[in-house]
Amino acid sequence: MSQKCELTGKGKQFGSNVSFSMRHTKKVWKPNLQKKTFEMDGKKVTMKLSTQAIRTLKKKGIL
Repeated sequence: MSQKCELTGKGKQFGSNVSFSMRHTKKVWKPNLQKKTFEMDGKKVTMKLSTQAIRTLKKKGIL
């Protein structure tokens, strides 16, 4: 199971948690992925999309 949007390719980002004492620990930010089913050329297609991609598709009138 990969943490990647199938449309935009948006994936995990890595960085550090920095405490008050400036101690660095590894941190991962995962994209907010959701399964969406929509019709494309008369066929039902299910994709794992980021919420940002879903917003864009709604704005363009595809969803």
